[in-house]
Amino acid sequence: MAGIINTAKATSSAPGTGVSPENNKYLGPLVVVTSLFFMWGFITCLNDILIPKLKGVFDLQHWQAMLIQTAFFGAYFIISLAYFLFSITKGDPIMKIGYKNGIIVGLVVAAVGCVLFLPAASLLSYGFFLLALFVLASGITILQIAANPYVAALGPPEGSSSRMNMTQALNSLGTTVAPLVGGYLIFDAAQGVGDASAESVKMPYLALAAALLVIVVIIKIARLPHIAGEGRIVADAGALKHRHLVLGIICIFMYVGGEVSIGSTLIGFLELPQIAGLAESEAKYYLAFFWGGAMVGRFFGAIGLAQFKNNSYKYLAIGAVALVAFLVIFSIYGLNLALIAVGLIVLNMLVLFLGRFIPSRTLGLYAASVIGLLLVTIFGEGQMAMWSVIAIGLFNSIMFPTIFDLAIKGLGAHTSQGSSLLVMAIVGGAIIPPLQGFVADVTSLQLSFLVPLACYLFIVYYGFFGSAPGASVKEELAY
Repeated sequence: MAGIINTAKATSSAPGTGVSPENNKYLGPLVVVTSLFFMWGFITCLNDILIPKLKGVFDLQHWQAMLIQTAFFGAYFIISLAYFLFSITKGDPIMKIGYKNGIIVGLVVAAVGCVLFLPAASLLSYGFFLLALFVLASGITILQIAANPYVAALGPPEGSSSRMNMTQALNSLGTTVAPLVGGYLIFDAAQGVGDASAESVKMPYLALAAALLVIVVIIKIARLPHIAGEGRIVADAGALKHRHLVLGIICIFMYVGGEVSIGSTLIGFLELPQIAGLAESEAKYYLAFFWGGAMVGRFFGAIGLAQFKNNSYKYLAIGAVALVAFLVIFSIYGLNLALIAVGLIVLNMLVLFLGRFIPSRTLGLYAASVIGLLLVTIFGEGQMAMWSVIAIGLFNSIMFPTIFDLAIKGLGAHTSQGSSLLVMAIVGGAIIPPLQGFVADVTSLQLSFLVPLACYLFIVYYGFFGSAPGASVKEELAY
């Protein structure tokens, strides 16, 4: 990664770990930094619980409720754009202050956003809630810009893809836990509060603010290694010359928009009488299946992209993850749901093996699989449609880290700048969900899944054709 040079690159690394056995100082920092991925995964997925809650409190239409995602993911675009404009004129701010201080700034801003939920609930103001979400997401945006390249730098370059998938697996663990914890605190534990009250959101977000501040203290006292290049300022916009990066920015936009739209609509979809007819308090468990599938799939991706001396060990490790997933689901939900889940996992594994662990090919096959599942979701009914939409989580799994990795290949000195542009593209989560909400209002909730389907069509194109580094944008336009 240009501008982020591993100071211990001369040491050897354990196959598939990306961590130098001779220099264990990288293991501790990786553990500390990856905890951040869990936290922002938890916070992001909590929006899926917040949407139906505030929809009921303020009697909102679908598109109005989806403004929660617009406020949240809109911050990604606005803050990243401001960061990019500053970097091309004054130089990269995080490179100037260091990754550790950048992470601390992001945590503090996110904690302030969580605290703002208290006056928002007391004043019963939807606009105030949107402001709180914007501030919270601004902090997470800074964390994204600082933590992603930092994780890629904590070890040898050949292990960066595996490390990124592993940290994203921890992110998915947060999204898996959030519907259960958040659903209990916001819906179940507050049944006596009344549908017209937003008081039940205070405690979860106050607890999140406290947790974020605790992590600030841990990061402050932790001995995180400095990365070569910190303090060096380079001001230009050369990353935009690369075609595969520009297409990758669009692809991240489409992926995040499609994923967030599906996750945000899932509870309402499962409430439909022709699908499952579930209550909100029941549907949240299946939302956990959706995000849990992404977690399992990312563990598969981390193993698949890791380096093993013998591929049989790779298949054995993937099988072990599948077995653990089956046992966990069986212990919580029983045999029937565990068997359904393992069937979906096997399907996901078959597509993974078909991709032969080639990132671009696997990305294209996963996106094509999501399109097939969405078609069943749109035109099917009952259990078939229900489990089709839930299975999408498994195939979403590797998309973000894989698109990110493909998009920054070959950028050289502009890798860090390209990373900030990819984070900016997360704004897709602010634009696509309201569009799906509008389609749901004018047609039906089931037909509205045509919107994310269009997003995944572009991901198929990027995986099979658009991700290969080639001529610059300027050269192609001239041609």
